[in-house]
Amino acid sequence: MAQQTAVEWLIEQYVKDGLFKQGIYEQAKAIEKMQVINAFKSGEYNSADYFNAECPNQETSENYYNETYNK
Repeated sequence: MAQQTAVEWLIEQYVKDGLFKQGIYEQAKAIEKMQVINAFKSGEYNSADYFNAECPNQETSENYYNETYNK
C-alpha cells in the first residue's frame, strides 16, 4: 500500500473545507516529488561514498518514489 504524502494530506484538508484548486495541487505534488527524489539520491550518494559503491542514478530515485508513493 502506498504511503500518503504531506501534500496529499493537506489537499484532503482543503477539499473538506472547499478550498481545493487543481493547479496548485499539481504544482505542489511536482515539487514534493523532486524533493523526495533528491533526498533519496543524496542519501544514496552519501552511503555509496562511504562504502565505495556505485552511486545511484535518476531512474533509481524515481523508482523509489513511485514504489513508495504512487498508488
